[in-house]
Amino acid sequence: MVTGDFAGQGVVVTGAGRGIGAALARAFAAAGARVVVNDLDGEAAHAVAAEIDGTALPGDAASAEGLAALVGQAREALGDIDIWCANAGVAPVGGTDAPAAAWASAWEVNVLAHVRAADLLLPHWLERGRGRFLATVSAAALLSMLGSAPYAVTKHGALAFAEWLSATYRHRGIRVHALCPQGVRTDMLAATGAVGEALLAPTALDAEDVAEAALAGLREDRFLILPHPEVAEYYRVRATEPDRWLAGMNRLQQGLERSNTL
Repeated sequence: MVTGDFAGQGVVVTGAGRGIGAALARAFAAAGARVVVNDLDGEAAHAVAAEIDGTALPGDAASAEGLAALVGQAREALGDIDIWCANAGVAPVGGTDAPAAAWASAWEVNVLAHVRAADLLLPHWLERGRGRFLATVSAAALLSMLGSAPYAVTKHGALAFAEWLSATYRHRGIRVHALCPQGVRTDMLAATGAVGEALLAPTALDAEDVAEAALAGLREDRFLILPHPEVAEYYRVRATEPDRWLAGMNRLQQGLERSNTL
């Protein structure tokens, strides 16, 4: 049976060297979980792991080879992996003009990393009848992200995969959660430049607030976890009044263009 008590649970957090990932690692550790900290930045991973008495496993959490190594090493460190936090992400800027490499990276990290991780985790989870998959998909997955077509498109893909995973395996004890924050005060937000400053910074949360919302969502067994509650209304309008929603988004686009933000 899946439980909301994290004491003793084995948790893997990818992209946990800083930002939301680091905050998730700290929150799970504070709740008594045993945490593996993964990040491409080995120094950052080791620093967070040392802080929370966790295990640092630096490396690539997107490629097939990197994920196979990470899952294997995490099982050695934890025994069982009870919760997988697919948190690592990239946010390249640009539209149709974005380089092919940027699109490829976004697909690998934001979508295929989730698919590959689930493929490795599911056999054991299904055998024992339980497991949790937490995907950091961003409010962009429910809405969009002006100024970054690769990010908007691949986050939609990440949400679609999380929905599929839940619909397919929920009755077999697999619980899936989609963490959908808007702006969060992290290096990724800073890297979005003027667009992020204009659209996201005014309502940005601290990463610790997002982690707190994530653990609350897991305890309440909610699929959609919305640290910014207003996203629910935006999502409702997008679903029920798409022309109104698109008109509003286009007004935002025009405002960014007038201010030379884009």
